[in-house]
Amino acid sequence: MRCRLCDSDRLSSVVDLGATPPCEKFLRADELDAPETTYPLHLRVCDECLLLQIPALITPEETFTEYAYFSSFSESWVRHSRTFVEDATAKLGLNDSSLVVEVASNDGYLLEHVVEKGIPCLGIEPSINVGAAARERGVPTVTAFLDEELARSIRRDHGPADLVVANNVYAHIPDLRGFTRSLRGLLADDGWLSIEVHHALNLVELGQFDTIYHEHFQYYTVLSAQRALAVADLAVVDVELLPTHGGSIRVWARPASAAGEPGPRVAEVLEAERRAGLHDVTGYLDLESRTRSARQELLRFLLECRAQGRSVVGYGAPGKGNTLLNYCGIRSDLMEYTVDRNPYKHGRFTPGTRIPILDPKQIEKDRPDVVVALPWNLERELTEQLRFVADWGGQLVFPLPVLHTAFGGPDIATGADTDLRRLVP
Repeated sequence: MRCRLCDSDRLSSVVDLGATPPCEKFLRADELDAPETTYPLHLRVCDECLLLQIPALITPEETFTEYAYFSSFSESWVRHSRTFVEDATAKLGLNDSSLVVEVASNDGYLLEHVVEKGIPCLGIEPSINVGAAARERGVPTVTAFLDEELARSIRRDHGPADLVVANNVYAHIPDLRGFTRSLRGLLADDGWLSIEVHHALNLVELGQFDTIYHEHFQYYTVLSAQRALAVADLAVVDVELLPTHGGSIRVWARPASAAGEPGPRVAEVLEAERRAGLHDVTGYLDLESRTRSARQELLRFLLECRAQGRSVVGYGAPGKGNTLLNYCGIRSDLMEYTVDRNPYKHGRFTPGTRIPILDPKQIEKDRPDVVVALPWNLERELTEQLRFVADWGGQLVFPLPVLHTAFGGPDIATGADTDLRRLVP
């Protein structure tokens, strides 16, 4: 393996999660007797440029041509996107003569708010089924993977973009350098690029190992994001810390000729990364022990539930949940089923662990003793949604970053360093 940013062959192991199926390959009932292909899931850090990365063992085409994830099923994510559009419109002075382009625009969850404002926009979404849903809600969408040729074509047909949005996609691209040049190709010479990615600071410090999966090829600090964007002569001018996905960064970048001096928050976050040891290889190496401890704590709890005859089900079937389930070896003997609000997943089974995925109404019908929330990063939203579980004395549990009880049953906090949560805004 060579670093996909700087081509170095000097990479150090950070955490090895074994081999798992791709996290979004949910199984139909008629596939349960067929073999599943698994791929190593081994996170490394480049000794030279400090980019966290896994080998590119699957292609984006395998994952995203038909995709099981629809952003609009998360109420908090829709609110987050609406707020972003409001703030970006004011910050950049966007109007009916501007152009906003979103890469990996999913089902139009963000651009629908741009459309409402009468601002010209275009989504680029490779998943056929998800892009169709966006067009149905009135969001102009091109079904394609972004590359340099497509960027030239869009620029020719629509003009340069005043704002390019690349939320939760910069980690999904194995051709990091080519994709970065494509982003620049879409952008006006005085335009703005907004990228949201999970912050590697939280991944490492909080042991958020379930955010590692095959469609995430790399994981960023602000330092490594600066180095990646520089490939296309893009400069980071501001950084915002976000609570999404367990702690993300919103990186604002511009063409270097228009960038000027970076704002003070860039230096502040870089300093936080440096203090955490992430500007050196050794700062990443504690993730393995944190990951093993999290697995042991969760399995101990689930085994105790089984020994006591307590029924356990899951809530949610996110990609990150499948990393958690596979690495921990959790199957239907420890978690009878999980539920998800996305009807696409109903009647299917989690990859690798073969846990049934049902409609959320099943929880009210069965009244389980314990509900384990797999999208733990949505704790505030899910605690409110699942408040009814307390009506029959049920317990709501979040597995990460520290195993704990939201309500019901005895407190199961593990005594881990919960002060680490300060890193998540």
